[in-house]
Amino acid sequence: MFVGGFATFAMVYSTQPLLPLLADDFGVSAASASLTVSATAAGLALMLIPGSVLADRLGRQPVMKIALAMAAVLALATAAAPDFASLLVLRALLGAVIAGLPAAAMAYIGEEFAANAQARAMGLYIAGNALGGMSGRFIAALLTDVASWRIALGVIGLMGLLAAFVFWRGLPASRHFRPRAATPARIVGDTLAIYRDPGLPWLFLTAFLGMGAFVGLYNFLGFRLLEAPYGLGQTAIGAIFLLYLVGTWASALSGRLAERYGRRNTLWVMVTVMGSGLALTLASPLWLIIAGVGIFTFGFFAAHALASGWVGRRAGERRALASALYLSSYYLGASVIGSLAGMAWSAGHWSGLTALLGACLLLTAAVALRLRRLPAASNRD
Repeated sequence: MFVGGFATFAMVYSTQPLLPLLADDFGVSAASASLTVSATAAGLALMLIPGSVLADRLGRQPVMKIALAMAAVLALATAAAPDFASLLVLRALLGAVIAGLPAAAMAYIGEEFAANAQARAMGLYIAGNALGGMSGRFIAALLTDVASWRIALGVIGLMGLLAAFVFWRGLPASRHFRPRAATPARIVGDTLAIYRDPGLPWLFLTAFLGMGAFVGLYNFLGFRLLEAPYGLGQTAIGAIFLLYLVGTWASALSGRLAERYGRRNTLWVMVTVMGSGLALTLASPLWLIIAGVGIFTFGFFAAHALASGWVGRRAGERRALASALYLSSYYLGASVIGSLAGMAWSAGHWSGLTALLGACLLLTAAVALRLRRLPAASNRD
């Protein structure tokens, strides 16, 4: 599952450090270039529900394996995109296809791991996401500096194929999966039951707002650091994504914090940490900007691991659909707020961007505090 999470994020966000270069190469605006990330996130958001239905019907393991293999082939194809429109189409298809893995991953962990190990297992899976996102971005930036963005995306595609091979060979078979009929009546009934839960819809909203803020910050960080007085090169900008190591640690740590203090008492603290990091990025010294991004990254990955694990615990037998709804909100936030961030950047550069992202985090904090008052359910929370 760590390998699957690693490959997913490496492929999905491989174009993020290349946005200034893609804008220049294809002659498009910064906001348009950011669509190479937003289109993939939109494809993910749209296909997560169908992916969860397939996972309920066909099994978690086969859906995840096929999704990862097909996405790797599409990632390889992006390296040969003849124009910007083709690149966007391929990136959207990559997101749609890879959706099968995260749609089934949370349900797989919820079914195959003991209850007292699920928080740590989810933390490790999210840590794989963080490490994959970091590695994909850094490798893409580094190879672009020494070769070209096409070579960089081609190498990311090959990494995806290797990960798919390891995943196919090593993922244990499901022992506790029970197929569920994928009828429209059952899907509608389960969806209504999920939205009647007093906590799940609010957790979906934290995913939308938190991920939107996270993607918005990283999408335009490179544009800021390319400008004076910083003037950083592509490799130096890619190196900033090494801060994802902080996210890897935060994801693993969040499981222990959840076990010790409870998710409801930890989630709002991590959202506050994100806000503190965002405020630091308003400073001018480069070291303070990097410190702020690191703090923001720590808070985000810890909050995401806490919220996603909480969804699986509350949803019970509907965990596959609930996880898909959570992740659909998560990637929809990346697409919608990530695109709005382009407008905020165009209107007010970094100050305009942080104003938008700060508003998102204030709303997230309000939701997290509301969840803190959620009646305790010891067997689920």
